[in-house]
Amino acid sequence: MAHDGGDNGGELPPPAKKKSPAEEEAEKRRKKLTPGSLMKGIIRSGSGDATPAEGDQVILHCTTRTMDGVIINSTRREHGGKGIPLRFVLGKSKMILGFAEGFPTMLKGEIAMFKMQPKIHYAEDDCPVAAPDGFPKDDELQFEIEMLDFFKAKVVAEDLGVVKKIVEEGKGWETPREPYEITARITARTADGKEIIPSKEEAYFFTIGKSEVPKGLEMGIGTMARKEKAIIFVSGTYLTKSSLMPQLEGLEEVHFYIELVQFIQVRDMLGDGRLIKRRVVDGKGEFPMDCPLHDSLLKVHYKGMLLDEPKSVFYDTHVDNDGEPLEFCSGEGLVPEGFEMCVRLMLPGEKSIVTCPPDFAYDKFPRPANVPEGAHVQWEIELLGFEMPKDWTGLTFEEIMDEADKIKNTGNRLFKEGKFELAKAKYDKVLREYNHVHPHDDDEGKIFANSRSSLHLNVAFCYQKMGEYRKSIETCNKVLDANPVHVKALYRRGTSFMLLGEFDDARNDFEKIITVDKSSEPDATAALLKLKQKEQEAEKKARKQFKGLFDKKPGEISEVGVESEGGKDAGGARGSDEATSADRGANTMDSPTREPEYAFEEERPGLLGRLWPSARRIFSSLGLNRCTIL
Repeated sequence: MAHDGGDNGGELPPPAKKKSPAEEEAEKRRKKLTPGSLMKGIIRSGSGDATPAEGDQVILHCTTRTMDGVIINSTRREHGGKGIPLRFVLGKSKMILGFAEGFPTMLKGEIAMFKMQPKIHYAEDDCPVAAPDGFPKDDELQFEIEMLDFFKAKVVAEDLGVVKKIVEEGKGWETPREPYEITARITARTADGKEIIPSKEEAYFFTIGKSEVPKGLEMGIGTMARKEKAIIFVSGTYLTKSSLMPQLEGLEEVHFYIELVQFIQVRDMLGDGRLIKRRVVDGKGEFPMDCPLHDSLLKVHYKGMLLDEPKSVFYDTHVDNDGEPLEFCSGEGLVPEGFEMCVRLMLPGEKSIVTCPPDFAYDKFPRPANVPEGAHVQWEIELLGFEMPKDWTGLTFEEIMDEADKIKNTGNRLFKEGKFELAKAKYDKVLREYNHVHPHDDDEGKIFANSRSSLHLNVAFCYQKMGEYRKSIETCNKVLDANPVHVKALYRRGTSFMLLGEFDDARNDFEKIITVDKSSEPDATAALLKLKQKEQEAEKKARKQFKGLFDKKPGEISEVGVESEGGKDAGGARGSDEATSADRGANTMDSPTREPEYAFEEERPGLLGRLWPSARRIFSSLGLNRCTIL
């Protein structure tokens, strides 16, 4: 039933917006202002009607005088300064209270005189900035300010050592990072306007991360989009030596005027420099939103080459595949891992060159006859397009379950191939989709619940094969929370407890199987026998490890037995072997605990497949399967 809130005489006011810490601090400081403590007089009017706001960078000259007109300090050369204006970011920079309250009142080009009592400048309690040496902080003073410029600032470095002003917006969302290749027009001036890198028509070319430009400039360019024009303000701490600026003596601050002409996406896919993807032709769309990040049907042309001299081509779809592109489904282990990782980050129409180490190329994948073991390879890949998976929205319950079975069967195949992580990803995908499925009646609800439990148990088995027994137990618990006497879940969890060495919990699960399902008693008894063997092995191992530890007299040192190389902990390399042996008793089960070899229901063949078992192999040999193995 709808509830309208009753008659309250009108709409409720919107909730008050929570103030940021900076706003709360400014309000607290503002309470220190008293009548006459901060006075302003305009010497020269500014232009326009815009004034600085929080987040703006203000650039200004400042001259400080005593009430008698004696100059204490100044940024201006004619008053003994360096001629370098001051820069502040309102709401970010630390400054005296008089500046924080006075700057937001000024127009661009305005010159104003601010008279401040001591408590409004450096004598303020808890003043965030220290007074210069010899500064008369206890005197009433005059601050002459010329507001040269202000604009919305992009703070690149938290200490405000690198700040960016956007002059002209760029195109797209992508910004460069290490090790992208950059083409940019660059001009640079000191803070007082002296040109140090002159303007020229030719653009500079450099790679981010190779110290070819100062660190601060590299950081600023890392926030820019293609075709963007910007001014990057870099303080001395971020002016590192580079081929662009080998001499830095005497430079306190540099303003770089940048036009980002182009950048080439270069991605270090593994972070160790071994698998490198270099985009040579841009694709269509926005990166990464329009990339095939999710499992999809992909269509590519590619050329594979060995990285010897000269490079030898071992496969080219334009030549060796009758000019037809390769089609494959991502997420199914149908191409080398390095190949798929890079294609997932390509845009339609993009061409990239991928350099791949052997362990992500063909050492763990069916190797072409002309590719030697341990070979580093290079692929030239063009992504022609891709098709996203079918959207389940609007499907009937039967159609949804059919789609789920297709994905589940792919997971089963991957599991049998030993690709447990890929298999788990398939089951997880269906489970995520199930969050939006709502059965309409009890029959559908029963089918749906059984399917979801089956998927959870498949995920648990994947975790077990991966040696992640604790996660396997947690996944089994999801099934047992709904059905505490689910025999398969009890068996799977008991096995994981046993592999963890938590024998009492394992025994409880196996014994419970006997009480809830007498038909499974032989299998549960076999599991208990296996558990007893495990316990005896653990005791024997412990006795061997600590043999003689308590046989020595007081004061004597006894050496603890060293564990043999093969006796690593349950989460180590031995774990997967133990998982295999522990499940060996389950491989012939045909009751609810008697799971088939990999604990998964196989895809049921269609009518043609049942009548003609060789049909699939024949069609495959004719090239009629859509997903070709690379």
